[in-house]
Amino acid sequence: MSLKPVKIGICGLGTVGSGTFNVLARNADQVEARAQAALQVVHLGARRDNPACEVGDTRVSRDIFEVARDPEVDILVELIGGTTTARELTEEAIRNGKHVVTANKALIAEFGNEIFALADQHDVAVRYEAAVAGGIPIIKALREGLAGNRIEWLAGIINGTGNFILSEMRDKGRDFADVLAEAQALGYAEADPTFDVEGIDAAHKLVILASLAFGMPLKFSSVYTEGITRLTPQDVEYAEELGYRIKHLGVAKQNGQGVELRVHPTLIPEKRLLANVNGVKNAVLVEGDAVGPTLYYGAGAGAEPTASAVIADLVDLARELAAGQACRVPSLGFSRDSLKDLQVVPMEQVRTPWYLRMEAEDKPGVLSAVASIFSEQGISIEALIQKAPEEGETRVPLIVLTNGAAQGCVDNAVRAIEALDNIAGDIARIRVEVLDG
Repeated sequence: MSLKPVKIGICGLGTVGSGTFNVLARNADQVEARAQAALQVVHLGARRDNPACEVGDTRVSRDIFEVARDPEVDILVELIGGTTTARELTEEAIRNGKHVVTANKALIAEFGNEIFALADQHDVAVRYEAAVAGGIPIIKALREGLAGNRIEWLAGIINGTGNFILSEMRDKGRDFADVLAEAQALGYAEADPTFDVEGIDAAHKLVILASLAFGMPLKFSSVYTEGITRLTPQDVEYAEELGYRIKHLGVAKQNGQGVELRVHPTLIPEKRLLANVNGVKNAVLVEGDAVGPTLYYGAGAGAEPTASAVIADLVDLARELAAGQACRVPSLGFSRDSLKDLQVVPMEQVRTPWYLRMEAEDKPGVLSAVASIFSEQGISIEALIQKAPEEGETRVPLIVLTNGAAQGCVDNAVRAIEALDNIAGDIARIRVEVLDG
């Protein structure tokens, strides 16, 4: 057992910061036994106190940069969020020779390449397990547990707010706007929910997972991002009728031409494990060439689940401090000189099956016209549902499930079908992922 304690500075005493402080205090003996050193919080940086966190006589600074410059601090924990001040704080800590632990997915996704390079220059480590999927140890799994595998693909439900909304829409037939309002009232969604419902939060997390899986630099600007705001209860219902459930999925896949990086609503076969992840839970499915499919499931947010991941990083760093730099795990799991600048596949070339819903006049010849356009684009139809018209209505919902087709071909087909006189309005379309291992 090491006699020298590891000194911790925490910046940010919000939900995660207070949770981290409390769990460290509550589980101090167990953490010390695992880290082989006492982890002592010696300095807190926070603009205001948090009644959920009894800090006792721990030093508190209102200027968080005092923590980054404190010579007593070995590891700085960045939990303030955002990317501007958080980046300045992280880089200041690194320049002062401190290791960094962060839960900030936007910071890592957008500036991780530069931050990791700076950390290498100053011979310190940056850890970020809590940045993706809260308490689920998915980063450690990719970086270490699956190190013997060539990762073929991964797919994840990595935003709890979106998953809660889609679960409520399916279970209770509610509209998107109605469920979003409840999610905000329950604290699952922010007052401005854009990052959650438009897929930006999931895109931040996906690019981190992809870099760890494939050994490539972080490429956040290359992620295709599509939200869930246009989904309707009708789409959820028709998906169920076809044997699928709709989830907001992040997908990273090597396809022979490069890497697909995409976040979008997705139909998943109802018997797949991912299709049955509901509420605010997160899950990530990873396919490795040796191990096959593995699923990681749990709480994707919250004070103590996220604190669990932060403390896991602190324990790892404490062990590395005792063992020396030679035993340090690289930030992305690969040595810097082995990272591959893989090409991100343009979305128009990405092939998936598709679900399409359109409003068609209930007249002879409409189906054949639609089928002809799909055929011209080389798209085959797997299933088709035509509903009976409501009383007094002349239009009917027409739902088409295709086999695999490139998005560019689907775009061409949709434009041609929408131009038909017997088709009203825009066509709804959602990708399908079978998720075969």
